[in-house]
Amino acid sequence: MPAITSEVVYLLLIFGLMVIPRALQRFRIPAPLTSFGFGMVAAVFLVGFSQDATLALLATLGISSLFLFAGLEVRIEELRRGMWPLLSHLLARAITLTCVALLSMRYLDLSWQVSALLALALLTPSTGFILDTLSRLGLTEDERYWVTVKAIGGELLALLVLFVVLQSGSIERLTYASGAMVLMIVGMPLLFIGLGRLVLPHAPGSEFSLLVMVGLIAAYVTYQLGVYYLVGAFLAGFIARLLRQRMPLLASDENLRAIQMFASFFVPFYFFYMGMRVPSGALSWEALWWGLAMTAVVLPLRIGSIWLHRRMTGGETARGSLRVATALTPTLIFTLVLATIMRERFQVSDTLYGALLIYAGVSTLLPSLVLAKPVDFNVLVGPLPDTAHNKAVREADAGARAARAPAQAATDAALPRDTPLRGGETRPNAG
Repeated sequence: MPAITSEVVYLLLIFGLMVIPRALQRFRIPAPLTSFGFGMVAAVFLVGFSQDATLALLATLGISSLFLFAGLEVRIEELRRGMWPLLSHLLARAITLTCVALLSMRYLDLSWQVSALLALALLTPSTGFILDTLSRLGLTEDERYWVTVKAIGGELLALLVLFVVLQSGSIERLTYASGAMVLMIVGMPLLFIGLGRLVLPHAPGSEFSLLVMVGLIAAYVTYQLGVYYLVGAFLAGFIARLLRQRMPLLASDENLRAIQMFASFFVPFYFFYMGMRVPSGALSWEALWWGLAMTAVVLPLRIGSIWLHRRMTGGETARGSLRVATALTPTLIFTLVLATIMRERFQVSDTLYGALLIYAGVSTLLPSLVLAKPVDFNVLVGPLPDTAHNKAVREADAGARAARAPAQAATDAALPRDTPLRGGETRPNAG
């Protein structure tokens, strides 16, 4: 019997990750957890495949594109509209992070860096995952707004804390990394604008490619700085969103939808890859009991604190506040990333690593069990909700296309007679 080639393995992997996790959603099992489980099973039969460079690249594309999308979803005007409730929420989050870190230092005998990362892993919602699945949770428009704002605000705070913690080895390292981040923040708008002037006029429709390219470069730079891919990708998306008035097509609705679809293809590879890299020591009864105990303590505190905050500041019903709090529970991606950092850079025990995986799985499964619909990697591809914000965005995109129409018409008029035009038609020969 001929040996199975690597091409066949990849084809089977693509089919398995694209089809089977979606099919299992009828049982309300989130697709990311299925992909992660596939990775754990595959590690038994495909020994050494976790070191495959192609699989690692696909996983990197997945996590980078997901956080690029999360950055694109940051709307300053919406954050400003809910500024005071958001600030009080972030203050409560900072206090909670500090308390959890101090308790970890005292009772788990961890260093302050590991304790801070553990607090982030337990308390930070995975914004990219939540935004990708928000349309399937059956929430009202106002509830979706507050889930989005709180998730984005919490992730911004977490990324800032993550950067400081990972660069706190010395003052020189923190200064160097901070200077590099400032250069990135200043340089990326200039890069986007420069590419917009040099490339886009001659290659209409290339905005998506340029955005993905800059996002991957930024992700690689921050990885080399020691703060992982997600920081740079998120920053690239955030800056592209800030440039929307100046470059409307860069972060247009079409580009956001394209980034969503791009991420929906590659994100399963990230979970599969992470599942393959789970050490055998993490699959122990001790890790299971620690994970369940961690879940039993932390999840009710998280849900209760958000519920209480919403009741005190938002004036919502008890049920509405509970739905918002429940939708914010998933921590899957952020927990996986931080657990990996703690294991690879700070050599935490496999038991703690496994306990974090249990916690991440339960926190991610909870919304699909108690809210209206199971979650998935994808958002629905239908029309955007007819809100005032989306109407304004569509009008801005239509205005940008109308502004480009005369220049495109002049370009088409200058083409030879038999040259195909953008719509596929050709200019007929004279006579």
